[in-house]
Amino acid sequence: MGFDAEKQSIVSVEGQVGDSSSGEISSEKQPLIKDNHHSPENYSVLAAIPPFLFPALGALLFGYEIGATSCATISIKSPKLSGISWYNLSSVDVGIITSGSLYGALIGSIVAFSVADIIGRRKELILAAFLYLVGAIVTAVAPVFYVLIIGRLMYGIGVGLTMHAAPMYIAETAPSQIRGRMISLKEFFTVLGMVGGYGIGSLWVTVTSGWRYMYATIIPLPVIMGVGMCWLPESPRWLLLRSLQGKGNVESLQQAAIKSLRRLRGYVVVDSAAEQVNEILAELSSVGEDREATLGELFQGKCLKALTIAGGLVLLQQITGQPSVLYYAPSILQTAGFSAATDATRISILLGLLKLVMTGVAVIVIDRLGRRPLLLGGVSGMMISLFLLGSYYIFYNTVPAVAVVALLLYVGCYQLSFGPIGWLMISEIFPLKLRGRGISIAVLVNFGTNALVTFAFSPLKELLGAGVLFCGFGVICVVSLFFIYFVVPETKGLTLEEIEAKCL
Repeated sequence: MGFDAEKQSIVSVEGQVGDSSSGEISSEKQPLIKDNHHSPENYSVLAAIPPFLFPALGALLFGYEIGATSCATISIKSPKLSGISWYNLSSVDVGIITSGSLYGALIGSIVAFSVADIIGRRKELILAAFLYLVGAIVTAVAPVFYVLIIGRLMYGIGVGLTMHAAPMYIAETAPSQIRGRMISLKEFFTVLGMVGGYGIGSLWVTVTSGWRYMYATIIPLPVIMGVGMCWLPESPRWLLLRSLQGKGNVESLQQAAIKSLRRLRGYVVVDSAAEQVNEILAELSSVGEDREATLGELFQGKCLKALTIAGGLVLLQQITGQPSVLYYAPSILQTAGFSAATDATRISILLGLLKLVMTGVAVIVIDRLGRRPLLLGGVSGMMISLFLLGSYYIFYNTVPAVAVVALLLYVGCYQLSFGPIGWLMISEIFPLKLRGRGISIAVLVNFGTNALVTFAFSPLKELLGAGVLFCGFGVICVVSLFFIYFVVPETKGLTLEEIEAKCL
């Protein structure tokens, strides 16, 4: 299809949807989103890989940091192996090292709220790759404690930007029939990074200054991520949103969206890219995306419903005990009779491999079974496992097999449900014009709740006991099941525009 034909086709859509600059839609236009689904989107598998792979490297770097840091704190406190004079760190200092990236991620989420919709998903991921690189280098060469913390914070800001922009970019560029699989694979990369971090950390933990090598090992990855994101195109939906809202040259933005779609879908859409852009434009206009959103609109109508769904899922993802159960994992397995030589690193690798396998199962079935069945089934399994864990600490502490079964069941069920699907739902549920701000709030809730649960776990354990605490998490799982059943919609097979029109 030649350039002139594309231009003429786009102009016809502009005439159909009305004057976008005035925010009005022609009364004669019929909405293009009907009760039936779109026909399956054509795409090339090879073309669909890079728009997933390079953003997913950011998730892998996030996971690696979790695994490597658990080993780095062992190395950095060792008088013989730390290679530094300031190894005599207090528990507070170690806590700051461990949580430094978490607080950086909170800062990154706040930054994303302000700039994400201005600079776009691609540039946000390029910035995240740069911060990953600088953060890793500063951490690896840190001569004193406070420089180490600066490096951890910078790396954490990269985490916050990545966990905001990566699911958004993947959701907006992936074909609808494999969107769930692609975003769930991002979670798979996070777990893969954790396992890699534990494994590489265990190799360096007995080497002098090994903690430096743990962080230096991954320096090439943010470089690859940044170069890859510079090569990838902008999200076509973000380009079209700016076109509809008059933020730039309308024709140039729409032509850029066509070129972007051709690169993202491959040779199979060379002739139909302009037509697909027309459809997206019309659908965006039919659901009111041509009017620029205000901050107050985020807490009204369908945007409020999307925020309730996304915020509720990431909140429940954390307060159902995920950080606490993993914290308790080494003691549970050692109680069950594992050798005293089996340290926390090896136990973490075992659990990481289980998480990897179960996330892989979720990736395979999510676009067949849908989001709701996996959430309901997985959270039900988490509920049973948490009550079993609570019962073990209250009644059955002489039967350690109960705790082991409960732990493995919990980890497996979490990775089938809240693990991948929480991030998937927040990436696809928000209307496009508020997607950047909405996801930044959801990410902020996620990391903020994680920090709160991690901080509150020890005092609550001392106050209530582990058994009561785990049973309490089980009760929260019951609440989660009601929330999922009555509030969370099924989005399997729907385009992002159909989700906005039908589910909100």
